[in-house]
Amino acid sequence: MRKGHVLAQTASDTQAVETMRTKVQKIGVGPNARIEVNLWDKTQLKGYVSAADQESFTVTDRKTGSTRTVSYADASGVKKLGGGLSSKTWIILGAAVVGTIVTWVIVKPALCDGGAQTRGPC
Repeated sequence: MRKGHVLAQTASDTQAVETMRTKVQKIGVGPNARIEVNLWDKTQLKGYVSAADQESFTVTDRKTGSTRTVSYADASGVKKLGGGLSSKTWIILGAAVVGTIVTWVIVKPALCDGGAQTRGPC
């Protein structure tokens, strides 16, 4: 039974490595491929992917220019940085748009008395 358990763990590890490899490939390589990597030893790397192959990828720190090659097996998490607006920002923008529309629907009829005014929002 112990042998089967070892094989299951190895298959799980292989799947995790493949998942990391796929994520890094999706992010791409180059100065625009900004990334945040969490390692199993709790180290966190930020920079961009300057190289990637089958076994590892290289993260280059934008500020210092230093590079670190990371094995896919050593990475516990990979996240793309700077991929647009965050969910929080979208919620705030949506609330602002809804507030503007509601205000316009309520305030405009109160200010405009049937078209008698020629200035302002009418």
